[in-house]
Amino acid sequence: MKYIIFLFALFVGSNLFSQNQQNQQNTAQRILSGNINTKGVTVGGYGEITYNRPSGKNAELDVQRLVLLFGYKFDDRTQFVTEIEFEHVKEVYVEQAFLQYSLNDQVNLRAGLMLVPMGIINEYHEPTTFNGVERPSMDVAIVPTTWREIGIGVAGKSAAASLRYQLYVFNGFQSTLSDENGTIISGQLGGSSGLRGGRQKGIKSNFNNINFSGKLDYYGLPGLRLGLSGYFGRTQSPKDVEAVAGADIGISMIGLDARYAKQRFSVRGQFVRGALSDTESYNLATGKDLGSILQGYYLETGYNLLALQKKQQLIGFVRYEDYNTHASTAGNLVENDTYNRQEWTFGLSYLIANGAVVKADYQLKDNAANKQTNQLNFGIGVWF
Repeated sequence: MKYIIFLFALFVGSNLFSQNQQNQQNTAQRILSGNINTKGVTVGGYGEITYNRPSGKNAELDVQRLVLLFGYKFDDRTQFVTEIEFEHVKEVYVEQAFLQYSLNDQVNLRAGLMLVPMGIINEYHEPTTFNGVERPSMDVAIVPTTWREIGIGVAGKSAAASLRYQLYVFNGFQSTLSDENGTIISGQLGGSSGLRGGRQKGIKSNFNNINFSGKLDYYGLPGLRLGLSGYFGRTQSPKDVEAVAGADIGISMIGLDARYAKQRFSVRGQFVRGALSDTESYNLATGKDLGSILQGYYLETGYNLLALQKKQQLIGFVRYEDYNTHASTAGNLVENDTYNRQEWTFGLSYLIANGAVVKADYQLKDNAANKQTNQLNFGIGVWF
């Protein structure tokens, strides 16, 4: 029933809040369109520095991420996009690295390391594009952001239908590791963080099962941006154990998302459900507690406290999240109430310039086991 209420709220929101958002871009889109008339290199970047203080603990200060963006246009049809990310100062990753070849204005072929199009934040995670110091928790636990894998596919748009589309074939999550004797020694997936530990990120990625991913975005009505995402396939396992029961699992994931704004008001929401098969065998083989259904949603609304004619914006917002990585379990695994989580986030986003933001928020985190934690967050973010 609560998910029906959530979807109804999104429908009502589409009639209350509207602003033309079909031109909103993420990093890759900005690079691909930014050098449309210029052959050569495009450079950019984004970054976040955060302060987090959970109740009863010391505060943590962190250069959470610094990302360098590079694009190169070889000719009118061929472009390359890459993001090099430094996390927590010392960890270095390649977040995206793909080649795009444009057949025409509607059809673009892509191959390389790409973001899996699921929900909002996984594609639009630059710090000036979302409210809150931290990304929504359900995106971290269920989607899981930032989710990228190596693949090939096609992306483009139909102006007549007001649709953007993406369709890819990817490798997938790594579910198990094995030793030299061909024995499963550990599982990468688990109850609290779901599929997150299985992201391969393009690092010598194991590949023995094909996965399919797609998304449709509708922008035909003024201010309305609706997304429908899907991901289907199986996880990856080492060759010497891939025939063992529980070495890999099946995944079917769908996502619905919506964004709207009108003048000083804004609203966004998201729902994601992942159905996993063969989790009973996986848990027996690895000793893990992976759920068979991962599910969650959030709804957020904001209001710009400054006058519209001001270049700066001061957005007060509130977000409610409800997500459960043990929405259902298979076999004898008992659902863990601490994985059934609810969060309220109240905060401010002060956009001091186009591409620069200062953030502050307070979070109330609870779960079905009534274990509550509060957290104070501050942060600065840039994107250029």
